[in-house]
Amino acid sequence: MRISFERTGGFAGITKRTTVDTDTLSPDEAATLPRLVEAADFFRLPEVITSPNPQSDRFQYKLTVEDNGKQHTVTVSEAALPGTLRPLIEWLQNLA
Repeated sequence: MRISFERTGGFAGITKRTTVDTDTLSPDEAATLPRLVEAADFFRLPEVITSPNPQSDRFQYKLTVEDNGKQHTVTVSEAALPGTLRPLIEWLQNLA
């Protein structure tokens, strides 16, 4: 499994990017990543998740997950972040 993660926006406008591949992670991290993706039901999320009340200086996240020949990209604003996706985002931010 491979994930490309990008965080943009925020007060300072600093972009954070990372790519995570289970082949290069420790065994514990390599086991955690697929569980987080599954818990988020990532492949069923819409491609764009926006807040009905956009707020300035909030982060926007873009994740692309590639797994077993499947690929899915989700772009989500911080204000509209589904609770199921939050643990994956937090885990990726700690790695970035």
